[in-house]
Amino acid sequence: MPSNRQMAEHLLSCFDAIYLTFGEGAPKVSNDTFVVRSHELSRAYGSLALGAREHLGGSDVEPMAVLEGVLRFAFDHDETGAMAMFAFAMVVGPRLLVSLLDARGAMADDEGLRALWDHASDVTVVEVRAVGECVKGQSPIDDPSWQLAARDLVTTLEAAGNAESLGLSR
Repeated sequence: MPSNRQMAEHLLSCFDAIYLTFGEGAPKVSNDTFVVRSHELSRAYGSLALGAREHLGGSDVEPMAVLEGVLRFAFDHDETGAMAMFAFAMVVGPRLLVSLLDARGAMADDEGLRALWDHASDVTVVEVRAVGECVKGQSPIDDPSWQLAARDLVTTLEAAGNAESLGLSR
């Protein structure tokens, strides 16, 4: 079982991957609604990363590579930003919620981390719902190559051992 610090560093690496990719991806997106949502996602996860770093007394973890790769692929594959929205709301967000739940359940007595994970769970739910709201007025994407690429996001995480969660250790 990973230690509290290992779990915190792993979740920090997840937050960093989301913060980094959505921050860098936002200016490349052509759909204005998705630009705004990308900036908001980046801001929210940057704040969570900062909170985790402060709790840890600093940490030099790298963003979770497979998560960063999946999100970069989503931004690179679809200039509108729709695939990045899909990636967060349908692929990454639910797995992150499971990881946060697992971390809370596995933690030894660290109320500060428990509060941080509770807050991170709340932020994730809010952000998933916000993505849902911003895609409501969008036309469905009926492009088989887009759908295949979206499925590749899932299979990439599954192949890396992240079928249901983003794990608790790298």
